[in-house]
Amino acid sequence: MGFLIRLVVNAIALIAVAYIVPGIHVYGFGGAVLAALILGIVNAVIRPILIIISLPISILTLGLFVLVINALLFWFVGALHVGLYVDGFWPAFWGALVMAIVSGLLSMLTGRDERRT
Repeated sequence: MGFLIRLVVNAIALIAVAYIVPGIHVYGFGGAVLAALILGIVNAVIRPILIIISLPISILTLGLFVLVINALLFWFVGALHVGLYVDGFWPAFWGALVMAIVSGLLSMLTGRDERRT
């Protein structure tokens, strides 16, 4: 049940990002759910690998390079055309940042904070 709640929260956050950030387009709620699912899978599988590979540059930039990794993965999911379309790198950068903020706020409101055990 927690997985479904988290998926719906991320889909709603994705729709909010599309309204806030110009250059990000979401095609309906079903498209947002599918894009949120793909984004979750990409973040669970590919993101840790990229973070380990880019560890030296992340150390040099004091961790700010992780924002670039998040933007690239957000842009990648947008390029798959699974209900989400991203116009370029900068909309992906701001979209990933806003997505993290909105998703975190919605998780706090629903009481489903993933940091709790």
